[in-house]
Amino acid sequence: MKFRSLFIFLLVSKLAFPCQCPLTSLSKAECNKYDIIFRGTVLSVATCDNKPGVAIFKVKDLYKGALTEQFKVIFSCDEECSYQIKEGEEWIIYSNFKQIDRAKLDWCSRSRRLIKNVKEDYYTATSGNTYDEETKFLQDSIGIHRLLKQQLSPEELKNKLPSPNQQIIILICSLLCVILFYYLFNKFFK
Repeated sequence: MKFRSLFIFLLVSKLAFPCQCPLTSLSKAECNKYDIIFRGTVLSVATCDNKPGVAIFKVKDLYKGALTEQFKVIFSCDEECSYQIKEGEEWIIYSNFKQIDRAKLDWCSRSRRLIKNVKEDYYTATSGNTYDEETKFLQDSIGIHRLLKQQLSPEELKNKLPSPNQQIIILICSLLCVILFYYLFNKFFK
């Protein structure tokens, strides 16, 4: 009976604590914490089936980072502070690179979606800025950067291995260097 009561208490106490992210103010110092800051529209969202979700954004305004017009953002669906990302929504994303072609969204970052009814915008209550005030701050203090022209293909993002002929040449050169080092070492340090 005590074990069951303790289990129920722990379960209820876990559910009772809402998401608690530290409050941050909009400043250049806060923006410097992130590799990427952009405003964009969600083109597609891959659902989370026991794996991280992936949202593809069409970048409208790039404030920080080097991105192409379409950019992938990975997000966790099972965190306490997670929101639902839907196709067609507009977001300001503050994120850091996870890989060269995608970023990992931290739900406790300043990332926020556009809520058209200002009275329902809970981001304004927690951050102290409306969506428009935030975009204006980013434009004025950081500026809008140009997007990269082309999307890198997956082949271009991979490390390239040398061909078999190149491997043989590298092996022979390495062996010759070791022999030369051994010869010089024995000649001068005997």
